Amino acid sequence: MRKSILGLSAPVLACALAALSAPAFAEDAPSSDLTVSGNAAVVTDYRFRGISQTDKRVALQGGITVTHSSGFYVSTWGSSIDDYVANGSDQELDLIGGYSKTIGAATVDVGVLYYYYPGSHGANTDFVEPYASIKGTFGPATAKVTVNYAPKQRALSIDGGLTKKDNVYLAGDLTASIPKTPLGVSAHLGHNFGPSLLTFADKGYTDWNIGATYTWGHLTLGVSYVDTDKNFVSSYVSADGTPRTTRNLSKAGVVGSITASF
Repeated sequence: MRKSILGLSAPVLACALAALSAPAFAEDAPSSDLTVSGNAAVVTDYRFRGISQTDKRVALQGGITVTHSSGFYVSTWGSSIDDYVANGSDQELDLIGGYSKTIGAATVDVGVLYYYYPGSHGANTDFVEPYASIKGTFGPATAKVTVNYAPKQRALSIDGGLTKKDNVYLAGDLTASIPKTPLGVSAHLGHNFGPSLLTFADKGYTDWNIGATYTWGHLTLGVSYVDTDKNFVSSYVSADGTPRTTRNLSKAGVVGSITASF
């Protein structure tokens, strides 16, 4: 979900226990109170806040969410990544717990996200990030504002984990379906505040994208144009000791996707 070789480690236990407790919760609650949804996808490039996590190569992704009628939910989502992201790890696993409630025309969503990178050879790569969002629907359009705040952690430091850094990401999203068609459009604008490892050690950067989708049954085909005001190339040593230099990970590009939902 970000770049490099630093991190945290403890909160994963709490998030994992919350996720593991979901089946027991499902046994006690009426079946109508729980909704299970999931998806699997192939994307031509995994972009996190505008920055490629796969060196501009294909990624496999998937996730599952269990939602209770009260508004509480637990979720997990994963993606393949390039080994420059997290000290040799080739996968990212996100563990999520939150609560969503609709109040009038607005839906408020709050929760905590834990980014876990298995196989990172003991480096500080994992971190926790609480989030909050509010969205409203206006006819076929939905507008959403989100803020993510990662408190001070060694995973976000820019000095090899000797100190701790925090990070704020503020984003706005607009999506709309085109009436009487299977088509949809979207736009995104976000700013990553720094300095921290998530902003590549400087004062931050802005990312944006525009996209379109076509839905056919359980399949959704998507294409988007992604760009940032960064110019970022990473030189590093891979897990096998080979010196490597990435492509320009923040350069504008077109990203395609095929997603199956269930």
